[in-house]
Amino acid sequence: MLLFFSIAFYSWGAPVFIFVLLGTTFVDYHLVKWMDQTANAKKRKILLTLSIAINLGLLIYFKYSNFFIENINVFLGMVGLKNIVWTKLILPIGISFYTFETITYVVDVYRRVHKPLSKFQNYLLYILFFPKLIAGPIVRYHDMADQLEDRTKNDTIDNRLIGLYQFIIGLAKKVIIANHLGEHADQIFGLNYDNLGASTAWVGALCYTFQLYFDFSGYSDMAIGLAKMVGFKIPENFNNPYIASSVTEFWRRWHISLGKWMRNYLYIPLGGNKVSAKRLYLNLGIVFIASGFWHGASWNFILWGAYHGMFLILERLFLLKVYQKIGRLLSTILTFFFVCVGWVFFRIDHLEPLMTYLEQLINFSQQTYYPMDSEFISYGVLAIISSFFAYFSWGQRVQTSFYYSDYTIQKHLLIGGVSFGLLVLSIAFITAYNFNPFIYFRF
Repeated sequence: MLLFFSIAFYSWGAPVFIFVLLGTTFVDYHLVKWMDQTANAKKRKILLTLSIAINLGLLIYFKYSNFFIENINVFLGMVGLKNIVWTKLILPIGISFYTFETITYVVDVYRRVHKPLSKFQNYLLYILFFPKLIAGPIVRYHDMADQLEDRTKNDTIDNRLIGLYQFIIGLAKKVIIANHLGEHADQIFGLNYDNLGASTAWVGALCYTFQLYFDFSGYSDMAIGLAKMVGFKIPENFNNPYIASSVTEFWRRWHISLGKWMRNYLYIPLGGNKVSAKRLYLNLGIVFIASGFWHGASWNFILWGAYHGMFLILERLFLLKVYQKIGRLLSTILTFFFVCVGWVFFRIDHLEPLMTYLEQLINFSQQTYYPMDSEFISYGVLAIISSFFAYFSWGQRVQTSFYYSDYTIQKHLLIGGVSFGLLVLSIAFITAYNFNPFIYFRF
């Protein structure tokens, strides 16, 4: 039943690409099964390489071929040669997420971390499982393998209810906070950057900073909640990233599933920490540039990845010692500042306007003031409180009580009542509010 509705769910949004997805998963499943059954090390490596090549090949073709052709044409134009004629490709929804999951399957089986699935429909459900299909989290195979064949351990009344609460919280994050601040972010990023001034530029950067967090973490909460409701446990994807006191810590809290994937399937194979200092810094640079390029086929994403990689290298060189001297509060403020500036790289596709916007962040000589009414300020305050409440011990206790503590009847009644109120409010916003973007189509 889950597989049927997962196929229907993806077909509703991408009816043409469902056949590509079904075909590649069929081929991939049998390649991995063949690889597991052969004892010949050379054949195993060939089949591993073939499977990864098929999956990465599809990702590169659909997501990056437009980027490569555009850049080749720029070069050809510079040297006076004729451009390559190319039909722009449409990006299949969620391709970056499920491609990484197909790779975890073949690599985990190759490493003998876990046996392959005995039934094709179970593998298909692992890839197409609708809660996580289009916006993650990226679930590694060995984290979900046993549940695909027996999920009775997690299929409890408590998990169904707690999953419902978490789904509603994710929905509220998305439609109450992210959508409202996102509309203001779109308005500011749609202005002429030459005349912004620092105050308006910073309002836009902050709006986008909070929109991105509440949008993405909201989708993750909805996915995790839906999974719990149908008997699956998938990993958390966010852990209050804006309270981080270093960029290194930020990446342990932001898009956790991507960070773990990059560490296990790219960073460690490159040598990880068990290399010389120079090679370590090179590895960090490669991983974060790859992470940026994974997010989108554009130079701004590559710059964004390099920007974060630079901070991880600087922190290993000396910045972590600076953070220790100035204390946790100032380190958190400084880290949030670095991350906020980084999101400008993430938001603006083209390099020239990107540089102009970054200049406006420090342009205090020319001031324009973005109109901020009481409604806008209220959503901004709500975003700040929701982002930073876990910085304090009482916030950590509230979070631990909700996510990790046992539930009594009284606790169910309390949180169930609050969740019902949030659900009604969220439905009201969905029906009355026209601005509801899905910002992960590009991924």
